[in-house]
Amino acid sequence: MQERRVSVAGHYHGLPTPFHVLATQNPIETEGTYALPEAQVDRFMLKVLVDYPNSTEEFVIVERMTSNLQAVQKVLATEQLLELQKAVDRVYVDPALIEYAVRIVTATRNPKEIGLKELGPYIMFGASPRASINLILTGRALAFIRGRSYVIPQDVLDMARDVMRHRLVLSFEALSDDVTSDDVLTTVLRRVLAPTAPTR
Repeated sequence: MQERRVSVAGHYHGLPTPFHVLATQNPIETEGTYALPEAQVDRFMLKVLVDYPNSTEEFVIVERMTSNLQAVQKVLATEQLLELQKAVDRVYVDPALIEYAVRIVTATRNPKEIGLKELGPYIMFGASPRASINLILTGRALAFIRGRSYVIPQDVLDMARDVMRHRLVLSFEALSDDVTSDDVLTTVLRRVLAPTAPTR
């Protein structure tokens, strides 16, 4: 992913710009497979949890898959996507929000420093600097989708779990106490106060 190329039988192939890497993880199909090393998992920007569809969503799925499939329609050209990415890069981020993102991430490394010593036994390794970077990048994208040219604390907060849940390495004690990364993050996000200064 980072090298922007793939290798097949010893031959390297460069990837076009833009490219995206998507991976799925099914909890009932992990028998005989190995988890990715933490350093590889950390390279994924987001880990989005997808639950079962509700009844209405499932009805639509069944209806689509059991009737004549409609032809796929192009909705966006590569050039348009690149232009949108450039527009997202121009979304303003106040330094106070960068500092907020860093405080959230460092709190997972040193929960004792923000008065959450009870989380200490549950966290073997906190989130990496990639988490801070991606909190800002995804906050920008979310602000853009929401029609703003600037990021607000809620944008960062709304992306925090998806950006960070796969970057925490929890202890066996967390596993035995049924404590998840989302549980840890909920507690951290409640404690780390968002900036109140103007962010525009």
